Amino acid sequence: MTLNATLLSVTNRIIARSETTRGTYLERMRAAASKGPARAHLSCSGQAHAYAATGEDQDHLATSSAGHLGIVTAYNDMLSAHQPFETYPAKIRDAVRSAGGTAQVAGGVPAMCDGVTQGEAGMELSLFSRDVIAMATGVALSHNVFDASVYLGVCDKIVPGLVIGAQSFGHLPAVFLPAGPMTSGLSNDEKAKTRVAFAKGEIGRDALLKAEMAAYHGPGTCTFYGTANTNQMLMEFMGLHLPGSSFVTPGTPLREALTKEGAKRALSLSALGNSYTPVCDILDEKAYVNGIVGLMASGGSTNLLIHLVAMARAGGIILDWQDFSELSDVVPLLARVYPNGLADVNHFHAAGGLGYMIGQLLGAGYLHPDTKTVAGDGLENYTQEPFLENDELIWRKGTESSLNDAIVRPATNPFQATGGLKRLHGSLGTGVIKVSAVAEEHRVVEAPVRVFHDQDAVKAAFKAGEFTGDTIVVVRFQGPKANGMPELHSLTPMLAILQGQGKKVALVTDGRMSGASGKVPAAIHVVPEALDGGPIAKLQDGDLVRMDAISGNLEILTDGVLERAAVTADLSANEFGTGRDLFTAFRRSVASADEGASVFGV
Repeated sequence: MTLNATLLSVTNRIIARSETTRGTYLERMRAAASKGPARAHLSCSGQAHAYAATGEDQDHLATSSAGHLGIVTAYNDMLSAHQPFETYPAKIRDAVRSAGGTAQVAGGVPAMCDGVTQGEAGMELSLFSRDVIAMATGVALSHNVFDASVYLGVCDKIVPGLVIGAQSFGHLPAVFLPAGPMTSGLSNDEKAKTRVAFAKGEIGRDALLKAEMAAYHGPGTCTFYGTANTNQMLMEFMGLHLPGSSFVTPGTPLREALTKEGAKRALSLSALGNSYTPVCDILDEKAYVNGIVGLMASGGSTNLLIHLVAMARAGGIILDWQDFSELSDVVPLLARVYPNGLADVNHFHAAGGLGYMIGQLLGAGYLHPDTKTVAGDGLENYTQEPFLENDELIWRKGTESSLNDAIVRPATNPFQATGGLKRLHGSLGTGVIKVSAVAEEHRVVEAPVRVFHDQDAVKAAFKAGEFTGDTIVVVRFQGPKANGMPELHSLTPMLAILQGQGKKVALVTDGRMSGASGKVPAAIHVVPEALDGGPIAKLQDGDLVRMDAISGNLEILTDGVLERAAVTADLSANEFGTGRDLFTAFRRSVASADEGASVFGV
């Protein structure tokens, strides 16, 4: 099998670009590993404090050199995806005891739901919560008593934050344990239609709430292919989940078996045994390139164009959006999962899922096959599927044929020849667009702009009937420095209505769009952001802009715009309330979106 030439050239460029920072990071991790099991260096008083509440494990921890597992959990029971984690620590402790080890919950990290905060002030904390999660992970592991670690997290900012935190303790093995998607309820397509009907005023809030409750109806991840499920895909492509474990539903025997095996696997990879595999060796340049390929081939969330950059930098690896763009130009789109199609992730999993997709991409030379993973050396491990046989967990070779080619296809017959995301660049700045759900006839929009400084003003203009022709809606001062870079997904229903009326419509913003962004073209993450005086801060109503997702251009067509002074905005209302006052230091120190929108340096 010959590796794709672009895959190789992008990987080699990343390796060269990251040589100094990656080398420094690995030196720190090797130094940490050389000290041996951390708890042996604690004072007697320190060990007594650490073991005081461990009950039956207390003597074992004090006298034995068997492995000790740290659990970092994002459990709360407000997030359906994280509610199953309530019972995981007890199951993990039982599993590792059976293997002669011990386990403790090292600490908890926050987990917020973008679905709850969508369109609300709390959304302005969402992106920053990723870095808080990373810091909380560091606090959890700072007691330095663990030989390996497992991470319980699923949703949008949680997995990236946990990965960033895990890499600060990169000398430890790390296994990520998912909770799985909720069972299928009201279809995502019907849910979307109901939202549009409500936006048109055709149904009342009672009907809308009934539909939403039928869609989000039980424990587990939301079943559309947004950021949460894109995270789960990445953990398999990058080798941090057990193979085939991402989309097994909660509360099933197979889910429980995978959880227990994941805990035991983490301990087996510690420096106490013969298969030492620290997370710093798994998350190398090739693993991140494989993650980008998975993102493109599956039509995943635009949020990962920010998160992957930040995650990689935590391990000394420097990615940029050009890397994503070049890979997107050659990686075929193999999946159609809502909002890119009608199927949900349960249908995708049943049709062959990630194992089938990884096999196809490996066979076509689009993935590095020789990466280290928690399942052993080589990504080929992730073409297998887990099963229970006589109550024992086993893996078998996964399907080599799609079981539904309307959902997932072979690399020889993709849905489209290029990936699901596209970099845009031009006189308006640099941004990204998700094209996998956008019909070809909507991928080029040239129209006058209407400029707004917040999404509420857009909604008011829509209700007043002000959008009467082709329009590019510009929502600026939504970048990380301005107000934390909230998602603007609540604009989707009304923009979809305008598109459905036959108007050419698009969104341009320095903010984010939901990982479930769909059929309306949206140029997002535009840098430089308005607060930095970028060209987006110089636009006025009526200026002509061209957004071309085919050629990758984002251009101001009206003469003289760049000679104007950048406008300013009163952002005082974004500085207080709903916790926003606690994040002033973040807004002042955050990097730009193309550098990961992180408060951490390289």
